[in-house]
Amino acid sequence: MQQAVINPASIKKFALFELGFRPFFLFASLFSVIATGLWLASFTFGWILPVSTISPMNWHGHEMVFGYSAAIVAGFLLTAVKNWTGVDTIKGLPLILLTLSWLLARSLPLFNSDLLFQLAAAFDIVFFLGLMVAIALPILKVKQWRQLMILAILGLILSADILYYLGVFHVVDSGISWGLNSAIYVIMALIFILSRRVMPFFIERGVGYQVQLKQWPMLDPIALCFLIALCIVDVFLQHALLTAIIAVILALLHSVILWGLHTKGIWKNPLLWILYLGYSMFIVGFILKAINFYGLYSYTIPLHAFTYGGIGMMTLGMMARISLGHTGRNINQPPSALKWVFALLFLGTLMRVILPIFIPSAYLHIIGTTQGLWIIAFAIFLYHYLMIFIRPRSDGKPG
Repeated sequence: MQQAVINPASIKKFALFELGFRPFFLFASLFSVIATGLWLASFTFGWILPVSTISPMNWHGHEMVFGYSAAIVAGFLLTAVKNWTGVDTIKGLPLILLTLSWLLARSLPLFNSDLLFQLAAAFDIVFFLGLMVAIALPILKVKQWRQLMILAILGLILSADILYYLGVFHVVDSGISWGLNSAIYVIMALIFILSRRVMPFFIERGVGYQVQLKQWPMLDPIALCFLIALCIVDVFLQHALLTAIIAVILALLHSVILWGLHTKGIWKNPLLWILYLGYSMFIVGFILKAINFYGLYSYTIPLHAFTYGGIGMMTLGMMARISLGHTGRNINQPPSALKWVFALLFLGTLMRVILPIFIPSAYLHIIGTTQGLWIIAFAIFLYHYLMIFIRPRSDGKPG
């Protein structure tokens, strides 16, 4: 069978809007540097953040969850759904408009205007609705009904975002807390689902030898059900004992799942060990959540094990791997600086999660240091990946 000939003239020199991961991974990484820098200036150095409608703490939480994390989700899904369905996802002008809605939602709140903040909220909701449509069309076209769970999860993230804004605008008393914390659990659920699809594949292809990983498919839906239960009892019911019990169960379930994914070869490949350590931080978060039944430390300790550690490390590792694979580059020869990028983020995770428990008097200095480590890690990542996001595939193929 004769292969289709690719016309080099048809490949655009500027490829940023040729596939979903490109703009969203780029702008999410850049935004994480800017947003964390603003948070460093505000929390650590006392600079007044130019956002009048909400507190700096709530701005920080919202932007890292519904800004940074949501953009990584968008980039991943727009790319993965194309692979799953064989149908092209949005590119060109539709992708530009979706990216612009996300950018406006991030930038308008920083102009210290109530009206612009309201417009930002509208653009934020438009972004999620547009993403859901962009994901739904290829899925519905080929009738892959099992992928509808992904759409349902996106709907839950949108609902959490709306709940957050209802809290901001004093419609729902606990809306801000409910929206932020429930969204973190929903994003964790999505990461668990997607990582179980891709991590075995990444490991089997990346260790350099034949390996048979241990997998127990029934554990995944069980763990997902318990995570839903944890979200309900922790965020909405605020039942401390049930939260602790379910957190222990989740720590055990995910420890078994992670043990099944282990093979010694992962420790020789930064693109693998960053995912493994990131997954491990979710387990650490569950353990810390359970122990904190006794009120030994701030609730932000397990929270940042989930966010800074689990979500941060998993998303950065996924970005690094996917961006190489989907631009025709050799996944077995990533930029050598990546191991230092990942090490900085892992060090920041350990400092953010462990040190405040044992050295609470140095809390402000610890937070400032970990903010700096996040900024440095993502800045180095951007330096090495900027041209990868912008330039066409190295193999001359479209995408």
